[in-house]
Amino acid sequence: MQSDPELEEFATRLFDLARRGETEHLRAYVEAGVPANLTNDRGDTLLMLAAYHGHTETVRALAVLGADPGRPNDRGQTPLAGAVFKKESEVIRALLEAGADPDAGTPSASDAARMFGQDEYLEWFGQ
Repeated sequence: MQSDPELEEFATRLFDLARRGETEHLRAYVEAGVPANLTNDRGDTLLMLAAYHGHTETVRALAVLGADPGRPNDRGQTPLAGAVFKKESEVIRALLEAGADPDAGTPSASDAARMFGQDEYLEWFGQ
């Protein structure tokens, strides 16, 4: 299948919006029909990128719009595990509120919290 340069450029802009936490722009695109679980070539969703870069409001908005808070990327990493790795406490809370499972993924968010001695996160996870 031949790639469409315009479509690739558009997708790249969407992922950049997620990385930068441009919630309102991203919300408008998803409300207009862009899939809430759109993934890039590594399997990272818009939610994964927003979580990893610490954008709590973007994470919340995407979750409300139907993005799966537990969807792993191609390496088995979840948004919650990425947020634990980056020590993004507010993002972690937002993902938990959206239903993210701390034991999903490889390594899981629980595993990452143990690895980095983040006992507070383990308490949030009920462990």
